[in-house]
Amino acid sequence: MEAGPERETAVQSLKAAGAALLAWAIAGWWWHAPMALLAPWTALFLVQGTVYRSLLSALQQVVVVCCGTLLAAGALGLTHHTMAAMALALPAAVLLGNYARLGGQGLYAPTAALFVLAYGSSSGPDILHRLLETLLGAAIGIAVNAAVLPPVHSRGVHRLREKLPRDCADLLHTVADGIEEPYDQERAHGWYDRAVRLADVVTELRTARRSSHESYRFNPGHRLRRSAVPPPPEDWDFTWDRITEHIRAITRSLSEAGWLADSVPDVLAPQLRAAGDVLASRQDAVEERRRALDTAEAAHHRLASALADSGNEATPALGAMTADTRRLLDDLAGVVDAWNGDAVARERAARHG
Repeated sequence: MEAGPERETAVQSLKAAGAALLAWAIAGWWWHAPMALLAPWTALFLVQGTVYRSLLSALQQVVVVCCGTLLAAGALGLTHHTMAAMALALPAAVLLGNYARLGGQGLYAPTAALFVLAYGSSSGPDILHRLLETLLGAAIGIAVNAAVLPPVHSRGVHRLREKLPRDCADLLHTVADGIEEPYDQERAHGWYDRAVRLADVVTELRTARRSSHESYRFNPGHRLRRSAVPPPPEDWDFTWDRITEHIRAITRSLSEAGWLADSVPDVLAPQLRAAGDVLASRQDAVEERRRALDTAEAAHHRLASALADSGNEATPALGAMTADTRRLLDDLAGVVDAWNGDAVARERAARHG
């Protein structure tokens, strides 16, 4: 069974605690550093969700700690008074901390300045110790995150790859069943709302893919933890962006039309149901998908014929739905080709493996 997010959180928490303990053992117990707290404090917060994030945060934190320390030391050297030095150094440190490129690490600029001013540790050796202990903690945090079960975030992409077809198929089946009987606008608006939410899943997929890509950067152990199923290519996201947009357009036309001529549901419902069957089929069901797609194509031909009937009273709505379903089937054909190619490749690999 694949580990869930709770396990990942537990592992990262234990790694952060372990990094802090290791940093304290080196800086406080073995080195007897005068400001040993800085090493475990830095290590604790640099066990981030990805190795790349740990490296970036370490660079940002070292920069802000250096700047905050030097600002405070300079202000104290000029004023020789703690309160006056705070009034001089803290505004600049807070402004620096709010610089967007420093991200969440910007907070440590005024924090480092306060440490210096509160304890009066502004001599050259004190400043050097602060920087060395910060660097030690950063190195330990990065090393622990990279060497001990380095995080790889590919699960979200795989989960959404399964969720999108399932949700689209469920909605298409619901709409197909719904238009076979009289429906009101409230019900059609419900279908449209569900279609709009499909776009949120596509957005979530893009976010998950960015997280997955980031987790592979500078990660020395990702090959050891590679998932058995490779993530889909990036153009897969754009395909599903189009598919969800087509479904949204179809449900919008249904909600705006309010009703359909008697002959339309008889051809539109089978087409939407067959399109849903394409998406609901098993990944290895090559022939099943082909049959469902052929059924949808035949139903669309009948829908186009209904549009050509000049006596049809729902021509504006029917014309929009005919165009949208045509575009939907074109993209579904691309999905079917990709899925069938994957199925054949897996079968061939299993046969030769």
